[in-house]
This record gives sequence, structure tokens and C-alpha cells, in this order.
Amino acid sequence: MTVLAAIGRQLSLHLDASFDPVNFFSYFTNLSNLFAATVFLVSAFSSSKARTPRLDVIRFVSAVNMTVVGVVFSILLRNVDLGALLPWVNTTLHYVMPCAVVIDWVLLPPSAKLNTRHLLVAAVFPALYLAYVVIRGAGTGWYPYPFLNPVNVGGYTGVAAYSAGITLLFFVAGWLLLVVGNRRTAGRG
Repeated sequence: MTVLAAIGRQLSLHLDASFDPVNFFSYFTNLSNLFAATVFLVSAFSSSKARTPRLDVIRFVSAVNMTVVGVVFSILLRNVDLGALLPWVNTTLHYVMPCAVVIDWVLLPPSAKLNTRHLLVAAVFPALYLAYVVIRGAGTGWYPYPFLNPVNVGGYTGVAAYSAGITLLFFVAGWLLLVVGNRRTAGRG
């Protein structure tokens, strides 16, 4: 898969430059793309009859995360200096994979309708991620994104404002994907 090659190549460059590998795996983009690639691989090796409600929920979580990756990058990070991030890796992680995951969700909707409880399931990882970044950043002084660094956004109030906006995006994206998936599921029956 191209996404795994992209992440592997960028990790190799990261390590060759003696950067902290924990920092590499502290980017929501990298984690979400690795998760999405894993979900694609599991789905590819599962027959359509073997798809379970659990796999559908995992696909939903992946679609929500990747939608947010694409939107946040496009709005907040598109014009930010990305350092040593290779252009083809950037395109793969921030544009191609978000689109591929959403298209997959639309073309292969869940086998059974999901409900609003699944929106809360989709919010668990981003909430834990935010707590990790803020706590680790306070201790190390390193933040993966400029909008999560209190120095760049007027303190923790600024971080809270950006976090609230991105949280809203998670719920809107999740709700839209839920509605589309459920309509496509109902249309199949």
C-alpha cells in the first residue's frame, strides 16, 4: 500500500536526521493513516460475508479520523512549513488517504445501521490523543502541531479554542458520515 510506503519513507528520513521517533508517532496524521491502512488491510482480507458490526464501527472511526486529517490540514496546515516532509508523502497522507477512506465508506456502507453512540466511540481516540499531546508537550516543550502549542496560540486558552473547533469538526464529520453510511445501508436492503 502506498500509505505504508509513505509513512515508512518519512520515518526513515526522520530517523536518519536523528529526530525522536516518539515525536514521529505523536502526529495524529501518522497514527490515523496507520490505523486506516490497517483497517483497509483487514477489510481486504475479510469477505463481505465476514464483515461484522465491529469492523463497521472500526471503519467508521477510521473514516472520521481521516476526514478530520484532511480538513484540518487543508484549513490550518496547508501553508505551514512542513520541514522535511516529502511532497508525495504529504499528498498521500493528507489528501489521497482521507479521500480513499471516505470513498470506501460511501461505496461500502456498514452492514447494519450505526447510531449516535458510535459518534462517542469515534471521539475516544481524539480525546486521548489531545490529552497525551498537551501533557507530553508541557513536559518536553515539543508539540506536533502549531495550534496545539500554547506559545503559538496565546496560551492554553488558545489551545482550548482550537481544540473545541476541531472537536466540533469531529462531531460534524462523524454525523455526516453516519448519515451517509446509514442511508446507503438502508438503500441496499
